[in-house]
Amino acid sequence: MDRSTLELADELRRLLGPKRVLDSRSDLAVYECDAFVLEKNCPSVAVLPESTAEVAAIVRLCNERGVAFVPRGAGTSLSGGGMPVGGGVMIVLTRMREVLEVNLRDRYAVVEPGVVNVNLNKRLAGTGFHYAPDPSSQGACTIGGNAATNAGGPHTLKYGVTVNHVLGVELVTAEGEVVQLGGPIDGSPGPDLVGTIVGGEGTLGIVTKVWVRLTRNPQGVRTMLGIFESVDDATQAISAIIGAGIIPAALEMMDQGILVAVEEAFHFGFPLDAEAILLIEVDGLEVGLDAQRDRIAEICRAHQAREVRFAADAKERLQLWKCRKQAFGAIGRLSPSYCTQDGVVPRSKLPHILQRIRAIGKKHDIRIVNVFHAGDGNIHPILLFDERHAEQVKRVLAASDEILTECLACGGSVTGEHGIGLEKLSFMNRMFSNDDLDVMGRLRDALNPGGLLSPGKLLPTAGACGMEQIHPGRHAPV
Repeated sequence: MDRSTLELADELRRLLGPKRVLDSRSDLAVYECDAFVLEKNCPSVAVLPESTAEVAAIVRLCNERGVAFVPRGAGTSLSGGGMPVGGGVMIVLTRMREVLEVNLRDRYAVVEPGVVNVNLNKRLAGTGFHYAPDPSSQGACTIGGNAATNAGGPHTLKYGVTVNHVLGVELVTAEGEVVQLGGPIDGSPGPDLVGTIVGGEGTLGIVTKVWVRLTRNPQGVRTMLGIFESVDDATQAISAIIGAGIIPAALEMMDQGILVAVEEAFHFGFPLDAEAILLIEVDGLEVGLDAQRDRIAEICRAHQAREVRFAADAKERLQLWKCRKQAFGAIGRLSPSYCTQDGVVPRSKLPHILQRIRAIGKKHDIRIVNVFHAGDGNIHPILLFDERHAEQVKRVLAASDEILTECLACGGSVTGEHGIGLEKLSFMNRMFSNDDLDVMGRLRDALNPGGLLSPGKLLPTAGACGMEQIHPGRHAPV
């Protein structure tokens, strides 16, 4: 460790105490990557603040010394957004985990960024309200991280993604000033600065408090499982359900590859010979729910579903959702490593994109399984490989590039909820014009003028973009 880093670590210890400043190689190894494991780099120092004032003081100190800094939540990001590209200070926000206020009358809660998503709903149990965004990693991911990437989840088909449920934020700016944008009142006048910060991936400021909208629990829920002999039939049924004017609370798809792993893990009784299943849920007023359920079942059967099962009770429904939301954890039964992609296509293009995914996997000799938010066209192909073998890594990256390129060709996007981070920087020039990127860059420069906050993320920079910025050995290093 060089002299300047030692001096910085000492100053941070004077600020936070010795136990909340980490600078040994063994401690920092924990923070070398997030859930995007193909790229790794350790921060120079990691700090664990417990208040907004401490975050602001850390940021001001980094500015004084000209040292880069990056915020991090639980590390569940799948695009490298939490990785420190060039080292610097990592500001770990997981100790800021208090639910500060629950206001049922005005239907909002105030939380710190390190609050785990599911813990807010545990706190709301019995109140008749819940927080609607429900990423599949909600048992681990934090609301601050969800805001950074504008996370989605199965039930956002009906209820909307994170930005639709954030009323306001407290923000430490890139220069260490504390400001509040929005608040408990919905529809604050002026520019939508809250909407700018949500999805900014920690490049525009560090969120230290979030005002979130609370949603009343539905009167009733109906959950069903459609079992299909082919992926094409399942995807055609998805379009037909939406085309019939029914907007389910959730409409998820799992193919045979992921079904095998989920069944081995949870023993739910999934039919292992099925090519695909749809997990479908409708909710709302009790009146009419049975009719919606029956209409969906009719549509599934019209598209060659061999069987439609209904969840018998709340226990069976929860078991179904456990299988879906913990599907990624079951992938370890299939492969030592995996890479989850995140693209979006129009629903009508789902049959096409899944056919292309199969062809791309065959071309690169990479096994790909699928579990995704089918109702809104947000696909999550999972590429299975062993990261210890460089040739496999190379093929995974090539296959990923082709899949996302095909999403763009379909009129879609290369991210629905995981963000751009480091992984998808090279696609920004393909999705947006130079004028678009110039406007985005000017906004970033206005809010992050020194460029010290989360450098090398989200927007391509002159001279290099995407993996070329960070992948030593294959591309030019920073």
